Formats: sequence, structure tokens, C-alpha cells
Amino acid sequence: MAGKSGRTIDATPKTSIKSKVLSWESGLIVIFIAVLIFGSIVSKSFTFSNVLREMPKYLSELFMMYAMGFILVIAEIDISVGAIVCLAGTMACFANRAGAPLIVQIIVCIGVGFLCGSLNGVIATHFQELPTMIITLGTQIIFRGIAEVSMGSGGSVSLSDPMGFSKIGGMVGPFPIAFFLIIITAVIFIFILSRTTFGRKMYAVGSNRTAALYAGIPVQKIRQICFTLVGTMAGICALFLLATSFGANTTTGQGFEMDVIAMCVFGGIATTGGKGNLVGATIAGFTIVCLRIALGQLNMSGQTILVIIGILLIVSALVPGINQSVKNKRKTIAAK
Repeated sequence: MAGKSGRTIDATPKTSIKSKVLSWESGLIVIFIAVLIFGSIVSKSFTFSNVLREMPKYLSELFMMYAMGFILVIAEIDISVGAIVCLAGTMACFANRAGAPLIVQIIVCIGVGFLCGSLNGVIATHFQELPTMIITLGTQIIFRGIAEVSMGSGGSVSLSDPMGFSKIGGMVGPFPIAFFLIIITAVIFIFILSRTTFGRKMYAVGSNRTAALYAGIPVQKIRQICFTLVGTMAGICALFLLATSFGANTTTGQGFEMDVIAMCVFGGIATTGGKGNLVGATIAGFTIVCLRIALGQLNMSGQTILVIIGILLIVSALVPGINQSVKNKRKTIAAK
């Protein structure tokens, strides 16, 4: 816009080339390339075609990652998503075994996720004095408990007709269908967060909820939408998980909440809210997927892989704080 002097002032400040090069996202790209090099060195099977072939087993979590990014941006957390995946997958299996059409099975899977997410949102917005970690811890136990009771003594349920789900988990050329849907999901969520009024409102809520409320932002409505959205994406995650596992059991979705939170935090989204973007989370998500594939090809146990991801989560959470401390010290020294 033009000021009184006639000069044109940009609505958004320009970022220097140096700041872009030294940005968190640039560092993540370097780490992603390093993971690819590491994988190709430690395993002869870590080739482009093999990685794409194994990707569907891990890509399902990325659907939840984008919605979890919204949750973290508004300074909330949802640790029930893994249990929602389990419940949604279980109900879809029962719909399949009952002979329901594929479209009905898909609606059941996503619908269960929607209802679970909505319930989390209703509780969070109507009982604001309760931390969302406690709320979702409680619903996590409830959702997984319902799934386990439904499965019965066997502790598992499988698809009686996996043909429809195998098509969902199919390939288009060398790429899995899930890969293209993840890219579409990434574009939509990144656009919403970075280029829309709703995205700016989410940042405002995460930065200072009270100030956002006095500014006229519908805080509770935004919280409800975000929790409902992450539940719905958990249902979609369950859908693509069934396309590779063809069943559900008592451990389905276990640890998924930590995986998607790790992807978001590793991608630069602050757990304190109001900071970060989904571009970094996307790079981090694919980095962790490729790392999982590389370590899996080394026959590394799932527990060890979780330890490594846990270390990444801690380091990525610590680095911004350390960086800020260094900047503060420099400012103090310069002031003296």
C-alpha cells in the first residue's frame, strides 16, 4: 500500500536470502537428503522403486499429521488419534464383514473418526478448565476400549473381502495412490494455514487465546473445528491403513499420536502454539517415513525405531529454545 510519502509499502515484510537459506525448512531438506544417502549406503534394497513400494505402510500417518499441525498451532494437543484409528478401522472391518458396499465401509471409517473428533471438541469447548491432554487421554482409553470389546476374545478382526481396500492401496505407475492424495492434502492444509483468514485466526488463538477472544475471534468454534478435523483425518488414516493391513487388532494405531506429533515438532511447529508451518512438517514427515523404511530394511526392531524417533522429537524441541537462548545472550552482550 502507498503511504503519505508516496512510497509503496509491502503488506508482508520481505525475507532475505540469508534467512531463507538458514531457515528450519532448509535444514530439514539437508536432513532429508542425508537420510536418503544413509539409506542407500546401509541397504542395497533402499532404491527409489522399493521405497515407493513400501511407502503405503507408513504414509497413512501423514494424513493425521496435517490436522495435528492445526491442533498444535492453536496450542492444544490430541493424544487420542491412535485410538480413533483403531476404532475406525475396527468398525470398517465389521461393515465389510456384514457385506456393506465399499462406499458404506469408507463412510463408516471416516464417520467414526469424525464423531470421535467431534466428541473431543465438544468436551474441550464445554469444559475449558480441563487440559486437552487429560481430555484426550480419557477418550483415548474409551475409544480403544470400545474397539477391544467389539473385537471380542480374539483381539483382532479382519476384512472378509479385501478387494475394495486393496484397490485403495494400489499403485499408479511406480507411485502409490496414497502418495498423490498426501500431496493434495498437503497443498490444501498448507494453503489454509498460510493463506487464509482462518489460518491467521489459528495463529492468533495459539499465540494468546485471551487476546484473540477480545479481538472477536471465535476461539471455541476454531477449537471445535480443529478437533473434529483431526478425528476425521484419523478416520482417513485408518482407511489407508486397512488397505495395507486388511484388518485391525488391539495394537492398531498404537503410538501413532507420538509419531504425528514428532513429525510436526520436527517440522518446526511449536508445542506452545502460534508458531511453525506445515511446509516444514511435510518435509519432516517424509524424512521420518524414509528413515523408517531404511531402518526397517536393516531388520531393526520397531522399539528401536521408536527410540530414534523419540530422540529426534526431543532434539527438535530443544533446538529452537537453545537458538533463542543464544540470541538473547548476544543481545545482552551487545547491550553492554
